[in-house]
This record gives sequence, structure tokens and C-alpha cells, in this order.
Amino acid sequence: MDMVLSVAIVLTLAASAWVLLRYGRVRCRGEMPTSLFTFIAILFTSGLDVGLVMFPLTEFPVYASEPEYGFANPLAIEFGFWGFLVWAFYFLTTFYFVLVEPKVRLFELPLIKFINNLVIIGTCAFTGYLFLSYLPDYIDGIPAALRYGLVALVVLCAVWSSSDVRYVKFLSVASTWLFVVLIGFMWWNSGSGPVELGSTVASIGEYFANIHEFVTPITDYHAFYLFWWFSWSIMIGQFVARFSGGLPAWQLCIAMLVVPSIPIAIWFSVLYLHFSHTIAIGGPLKLGMVVVGVIFVINSLDSLIRLYTTNLNLEPDRVGLPRYVAGNWVLMFGLVLLFQFTPLKIEWIGLVVIGLYALIAVLLWQRRHQSLVIAAPAVVRNG
Repeated sequence: MDMVLSVAIVLTLAASAWVLLRYGRVRCRGEMPTSLFTFIAILFTSGLDVGLVMFPLTEFPVYASEPEYGFANPLAIEFGFWGFLVWAFYFLTTFYFVLVEPKVRLFELPLIKFINNLVIIGTCAFTGYLFLSYLPDYIDGIPAALRYGLVALVVLCAVWSSSDVRYVKFLSVASTWLFVVLIGFMWWNSGSGPVELGSTVASIGEYFANIHEFVTPITDYHAFYLFWWFSWSIMIGQFVARFSGGLPAWQLCIAMLVVPSIPIAIWFSVLYLHFSHTIAIGGPLKLGMVVVGVIFVINSLDSLIRLYTTNLNLEPDRVGLPRYVAGNWVLMFGLVLLFQFTPLKIEWIGLVVIGLYALIAVLLWQRRHQSLVIAAPAVVRNG
């Protein structure tokens, strides 16, 4: 599996580079264009989930102790798993769904449509499962009944939110600002000043000095992350493409790689200060992390539920809001439990997505004259 994963990553990054060289000046404008801030907020909160908030404090000790990660400090390793280069996956799929898919319509083919929706539903459930799994680390002594009940409520909120596109814009912007506030409070709790925080952020430079190490799997755990990114990429590209505001492809790529990486770098640095100085995180701050994590989960589930229900023509206007909410809640919460009580893994879904990438590449090659006609006039028009 690691060989397949490594080849897929190299080819995906190469394809992203080719798109920039060939179509870098083509403007990417979706069907519901928004401002750059709103677009990035939607991308950031939909393209990430509760793992961003809850994973680092449990992972820093692993990266500090295991020799496989010894080429960089734990903060740089954590950033490498979440930031910068891996966002190229999202850029490639966003470009495809803005400019290529409307012409070739490959995702309307029955087989691809089936695989796509299966991946979306499975990854959506995995997001809820992660939240279920990590709750005991942040709410000490939470009873099992309350834990499952909270996840069921979060899934219900996400399903209801997905019933109207207005909610995702509001939730995305609001949760982005809440995340900024949480960063501020965590920085205050660390007791560090601007100089120490800046020095900590600067240590992420070890990631860029060793960026080649992150292209292929370092360990099985890194492979888990990369499969996870693949499973997300095909869906996030579909979802955020509609909100793209018309930036040239090269600017969109920079925005998608750099802008989300900035809050990630600061957040991880603030958490790393707590880890390196062995600073306890009190109840209110843990609660704040849970609240922001909950909103991130709702945003992520919202975008995925909206995506597969649109693909399957099961929107609330067609099936009715009560049936829409009830049916999707039963499906999502049932699949969360499936992840909890079966050997089902995100790696399997990521592998399916890699296969889907390969199938799309073959079909695009067969239809290359049709797909290449897409952007050529735009290059001239916007050049």
C-alpha cells in the first residue's frame, strides 16, 4: 500500500505543478463566487476537522521519542502532517471541478458517481468517529452514554445545517474567528511573549528544510494521514470549487497552500509551548477546544452531507426537510458506529480515492482534446 501511496502522491504533486505551468493564468470562478476571506474560511473549516484541534497534544510526545521523526523537531513534524504541501491535493481537485469537470462531466458517469458518493459518505462518517474517539481525552470521565449522545447531537446539527447553503457560510466565518480567539487564549495561558512565540513558529522552518521527507510516508502513521488527505481531497475540491471567486490558478494555489497554513502554524506553535514547558490546560480551555472542535466537525459534516445529497438528488426541497434530516442522521450516525465497532479504516477509503484519481486520469487522457480546449481560450482572454 505504501508504494501505491507514494506513487500517487508524486503524480498528484506533479499534476499540480503541470497545471500551474500550463494554466496558471486561467481564472477559477465557481458558480457561487465569494470573497477570498469567505472562500478560505470555507476551505479551512470544511477541509479540516476536529483532528486539528485535538491531535497535536497527543502526537508531540510521539514525534519527540520515535527515531523515525528525528530529522526535525516535533512541531515541524506536526506541521508537515497538516500544512502547506498536502494542501496541493485540494488545489488540484478544486481546479478540476471549477474548469474541467463542467466540460467533461466524468462524475456523472454511473460508476464514478457511485464511487464518489461512497467515498463521501464513508469519509463523512470517519470524521464523526474521530470526534467520538478523542472526546475522553478532552472531557475527563465523560460517561459512554453522554459521549455517544453528544456525537449523535453533533451529527444531527450538521445534517440540519446542510439543509441550507446559507448556514455553511455563516458557520465557516464564525468558526474561523472562534478559532482565532481560542489561539489567543491558549497563547495567554502559555505565559510566553511575542519573541518566544515567534521563535517557536520559526522552528517550523525545519519542515521546509526537510520538505522532501514528507512527500512519501515516513511511518505507517504518516501513511494514515496521507490516505486521510487523499480521501478528503476529492470531496473538498467538489465542495469549495463552487465558492471560488475568480483568482488566476497560480494565485489560487498560493492562497490554498499558504493562507490556511498560517493559522495552523500559529495554533500548533501555541500548543507546542504547552508541551515543551509542560503547562497544564485547564478545564475552561479544554472546553473551548471541544467547542471549536464541535463546530469544525459540524462544518466538515455539513459540507460532505450537502455534497452527496446533491449528487444523489436528495435535497430537502425534493424529499422534504423531516425525511432529509431523519434519513441522513440515521445513515451518518450508523456509519460512525460502524467505524467504532468494525475494522473499517480510512486507509481503505483513501486507496479507493487513489483508484478514482487513476480512473479520471485515464478518461481525461482519452478525452484530452475535449479537456484541453477548456482552458486555452481563457489563457488568451486573461493573459
